[in-house]
Amino acid sequence: MHGVAGPRHVDAVRPVIEALLPCAVRVDVHVAGGQNTAFGVDDRVAIGRVEPHRAAVVLEGLLPRAGLKSPILCLYGPPGVGKTSLGKSVAEAMGRKYVRVSLGGLHDEAEVRGHRRTYIGAMPGRIIKSILKAGSSNPVFILDEIDKVTQNTVNGDPASALLEVLDPEQNNAFHDNYLDTDYDLSKVLFIATANDLNTIPRPLLDRMEVIPVSGYITEEKIEIAKRHLVPRELENTGLDQVEPKLKFTKASLEKVIENYTRESGVRQLEKQINKALRKLAFRQATDGQLPSNKITPDMLPGLLGKPPFYRDIYQGNDYAGVVTGLAWTSVGGEILFIETSLSKGKAGKLTLTGNLGDVMKESAVIALEYVKAHIDALGVDYRLFDQWNIHIHVPEGATPKDGPSAGITIATSLASALTQRKVRKNTAMTGEITLRGKVLPVGGIKEKILAAKRAGITDIVMCAENQRDVEEIPEIYRKGVTFHYVENVQQVWDFALTDELVAHPVQLVIEETTDQKEEKGQ
Repeated sequence: MHGVAGPRHVDAVRPVIEALLPCAVRVDVHVAGGQNTAFGVDDRVAIGRVEPHRAAVVLEGLLPRAGLKSPILCLYGPPGVGKTSLGKSVAEAMGRKYVRVSLGGLHDEAEVRGHRRTYIGAMPGRIIKSILKAGSSNPVFILDEIDKVTQNTVNGDPASALLEVLDPEQNNAFHDNYLDTDYDLSKVLFIATANDLNTIPRPLLDRMEVIPVSGYITEEKIEIAKRHLVPRELENTGLDQVEPKLKFTKASLEKVIENYTRESGVRQLEKQINKALRKLAFRQATDGQLPSNKITPDMLPGLLGKPPFYRDIYQGNDYAGVVTGLAWTSVGGEILFIETSLSKGKAGKLTLTGNLGDVMKESAVIALEYVKAHIDALGVDYRLFDQWNIHIHVPEGATPKDGPSAGITIATSLASALTQRKVRKNTAMTGEITLRGKVLPVGGIKEKILAAKRAGITDIVMCAENQRDVEEIPEIYRKGVTFHYVENVQQVWDFALTDELVAHPVQLVIEETTDQKEEKGQ
C-alpha cells in the first residue's frame, strides 16, 4: 500500500484540488459583437466628466487585444458619484464578467494572499476566491474603497500585500498561500475606487493610473433622476402601477437638488425622492387617490418640509466695492460676493473676514499691493491708504473659503470701493493674479459657468488660457453667457468698472498732515 493516499490524506488534498482545477481551466471572455465597446452605456449619464484625454487612454487600454496586459485603474472622487457603477458599466460594455471586493476595514494580510494549509479552516485569499466566483480568468475586478485598507496591523500589512496584485510586472505570477502555486492575474482588469488619495500608500498609488471622477452638476442630476432614480423609487413605493403615471416635473427635481440636498453624488437626492413618494403612497392608501399625477415645486414643502438650503442669486450693482465672484466646491459651483468697505482711521490697516483660508488671504494682500502700485490708473490720491482703513469681507462667514481664483474679484472690489464706481451689471469673474497683474487660469470652469447661469449672470470674465476649457463644454451649458477673456488686471478693470458712480458715494476726504500744512505756510 506504499504510495497510496489514505482517507485522511484524500480529505486534506481534496479542497486544494477543488480550488486548483477551476484556476487551471483558463476561460477568457471577450466581446462578441462589440456593440457596447464604449463608455457610453446607459448606466452613466455624465461620463463626460471623466477627462476626455484620460477617457480615451482608458478606453484604448480596455479594448481586448491578445497578448497585452490590462491597465490598473483607480477612480477617485467624492462619495455617491458612481465610481463603482462605472466599473460595472465597463464590464458590461466589454462583455466581461464582473466581480467586486470591498476592501474597507481590511486588516489581515491573509485576506489577500490566503492562509497556509497548515492552519485549521484555511482558505484561499479574496482575490483567488473572487476569480473562482467569476468563473473567468479576465474579469473586471473592482477593488472598492482601497483608501480604507488598514495598514501595519498585527496580522501583517494588507496594503503591501496588494502591491503584488496591482503591479503589472508582478501579477502574472501572483502567489496564493493556500494554493501554494503562482496564478496569472495579468489579464484581469483591476479598477480600484477611492475617496481620498492621501490615505493610499505611495508605492501602491504609484502602480495605478489615477482617474478623477468629479461630482455631478445639477443638469446631470436631473437626467439621472428622470432616467433612474424616479422609476426605481416608484417601484419601491408601489406607485409604478398608478395610472396616470406619477412623475416629477423638471422644475421640481431642480428644486429638490438645489434646496434639499448638498452633495456631490445622488444618494441624498434618491432619499428625498423616496421620502416624497412615501408620503404620496400614504395619501393614496388613506384617501384612495393621489392629489395630482405631477409633483410640482409648490407641492415640495408639504412633502419634504421647509428647504434647508438656498442658492445665492445676483444682487445688483448698486453698491461700490461689491463684486460677484465664482467658486468651485465639491458639490458644484457657487457664486460669492466680495465686499470692500473703507473707514476713516490713522493706521490704514487691512482687515480680512469671512472665514478665509491662507491662500485666499494671500490673494487679498496681492490684490491690494497691485492696486497701490497702480493707483494712478484709478485716479486716486495715494495718501488715501494712510488715512482710511480697508475691510474686505466674504459673506457666509460660517463657510470656510480658500483658493486663488478670487484674485481678480478682490482687485476689482478694491478698485470699485476706492473710486466709488459701479461694477458692470450681471457680471461675474474668476481668476488668479500675480503681483505684476497677470491673470492666471483656474479650474472648475464648467461648474462655475452653470452656477453663474443659475444666478442670472450674463457676462463672465476669466483668463484667456481658460478659453480652451470653455470650448470643451457643450454649447447647451454655455448658451446665454458671454465670455470675456483677459490677460491682466487692467483689462478686467476696463471691462468691469463703469464710469457711473453709485447713488450715494462715500466722500473719501484726505486731510492734510501737520507737515503738509507747515510746508504750505512757508
